[in-house]
Amino acid sequence: MATWSFKWLFIFMLPAGLFSTKDSGSTTNLAGPQVKEFHPIHVSVTEINHNFSEKTFEISCKLFTDDFEKVLTQNYNTKVDLINPPDRPAVEKLVSDYIARHLQLKNDGKPVAFSFIGYEKDNDAIFSYFQVDDVVSVKKLEITNNILFELFTDQFNLMHVIVDGKRKSKKLDYPTKLAVFNF
Repeated sequence: MATWSFKWLFIFMLPAGLFSTKDSGSTTNLAGPQVKEFHPIHVSVTEINHNFSEKTFEISCKLFTDDFEKVLTQNYNTKVDLINPPDRPAVEKLVSDYIARHLQLKNDGKPVAFSFIGYEKDNDAIFSYFQVDDVVSVKKLEITNNILFELFTDQFNLMHVIVDGKRKSKKLDYPTKLAVFNF
C-alpha cells in the first residue's frame, strides 16, 4: 500500500457552525420511534483527493457523531459508541462496512475498492478515512452516495473531488444518490 499522507486531513470542509449541538427540537426520523435531534441539519461531507504521486484516492467522510451512531445501531442491531468504544476493532469494522455499503466509486467506468484507514472524533463529528490504491488517472468518477438516507428524508450529502488541483463539488439531496464528475 502506498504511504498514507495525512496533510489532506486538515482541510476544513464545512463551516464549524453546521456542526453545532444546538437543540432544534425536531423529531424527524425514519428509523422507528421518534428521536429528538440535536442539530437542525442532516449532512455528510465526503472528500476524495486524487494523490497523483502516490496513485491513490484519499477519502474522508464527515458525519455528525449522533447520526452516525444511530444509523450504525439501527443497521447492526447493537449499541454503538464511537467516542468510547468498548471494542474499538469491532466498531471500526462497523464503520468500514457501513461506508463501503453506502459509498461506491467507479473510476473511468470500473468499480474501485477502498481500504479502511481509521476514524477520529472532531468536535460533534466523526471523520472516517479510506484509501484506494492504483489510481493512475481520473477522467470520469461516478459516486453513489446514500449515506444516512435510511434515517432522514432531509439528508443531503456533499461531495468534493480534487483531481490535478481542480476541485469540483456536488450536493445530493435525498433520494438522489448518484453524482458524476468529469475531468
